[in-house]
Amino acid sequence: MKKFFVIFFIVIISTSLSQNEKNNFGVSFSGFVKTDIIYDSRQTASFREGHFLLYPTNENLDINGKDINANSNFNILSIQTRLNGKITGPDAFGGATSGAIEGEFFGTSDGDVNGFRLRHAYVKLDWENTSILIGQTWHPMFVVEMFPGVVSFNTGAPFQPFSRNPQIRFSYSSQGFKFIFAALSQRDFTSSGPDGFSSSYLRNAILPNLHAQVQYSNNGNLFGIGVDYKKLIPRLSTTKKIVTDNSISSFSAIGYTKLNIDPVVIKAEAVIGNNLADHLMLGGYAVKSINTATGSEEYSSIESYSMWGEISTGKEIEYALFAGFSNNLGANDNLVGSYYGRGLNIENLFRISPRIQWNSGKTRIATELEYTSAFYGTPNNLNKGKVENSKSISNLRLLMAVFYFF
Repeated sequence: MKKFFVIFFIVIISTSLSQNEKNNFGVSFSGFVKTDIIYDSRQTASFREGHFLLYPTNENLDINGKDINANSNFNILSIQTRLNGKITGPDAFGGATSGAIEGEFFGTSDGDVNGFRLRHAYVKLDWENTSILIGQTWHPMFVVEMFPGVVSFNTGAPFQPFSRNPQIRFSYSSQGFKFIFAALSQRDFTSSGPDGFSSSYLRNAILPNLHAQVQYSNNGNLFGIGVDYKKLIPRLSTTKKIVTDNSISSFSAIGYTKLNIDPVVIKAEAVIGNNLADHLMLGGYAVKSINTATGSEEYSSIESYSMWGEISTGKEIEYALFAGFSNNLGANDNLVGSYYGRGLNIENLFRISPRIQWNSGKTRIATELEYTSAFYGTPNNLNKGKVENSKSISNLRLLMAVFYFF
């Protein structure tokens, strides 16, 4: 990993030094140094030593009936520090070319904290109205024009879709409208299945994740809707060692708006769909039937919906409030067990998080209070996996962050 980091710097620095301004060829650097100071009132379902928070963990009672997970937690981390190289070059195929490489020290697993990992790596061709992007970047359901501006690295997850994917994306723009079509695979953000979270279930289905979206923008205002399709093959053989190609297909939809009413900006988004675990949201799928002779399984998607909204104002000093809600709707069929996904014993979630950010030159100091409540219960197989007898478990996160942008 260290060798990769050194090679990365050598390549982009040598490219930058050989910049030919006549052809607009070279690399420009940007990024930030960031340190987060984090306090949680209880243990959380999170990544990288608690840095990326999803929701509080369920109760875990000891022999005396006391909740082990009620213990609070504190940490200081700088692993979000980031470097971006924006690449420009001569025209190709009659269009303008560009590219990007971005990495950070977030690591690829909890055992790799501080490790340098790839975030974005793509090449882009732009013509008058159309563009083609090939490489790894945000999934189109993460709308870069209007994602939540929260201080927390979760960027609004699990209410906001959060996923970066290798992809081929085609865009066409005309008179304020933008049409997006994409075919995507999975890498760091994957679906769940019998072997845990893995990209193999999508790869074995042959068909990539497909997405279509339309946006309309005007004077800083934005409106959009999109649809998403994904097919997985959870197993190549049954528990009785018999070949199987049974699959599970899922559809999702997204709608959003951004209103720029100077000096106030309002953002709102709604997502409904099946098997959204790869976006760090509630959902997944479960086994609805098993052939006792062959061990062959059939599956049913678990549906969820989420909504979030944000209002912000100010530039040098920004005041903002984020709120989100998500609900587990269960499956379309009664189930026999073997659930695969994320948060499948949670009936619903909600979060509210006010923040203040002070900006001075290239420096920002930000603080945020994030209250998240998860209603844990028990999925009922005979009631389509719907969570019953739920109980609220809450976490209060106090976060302070210091940024230095370059």
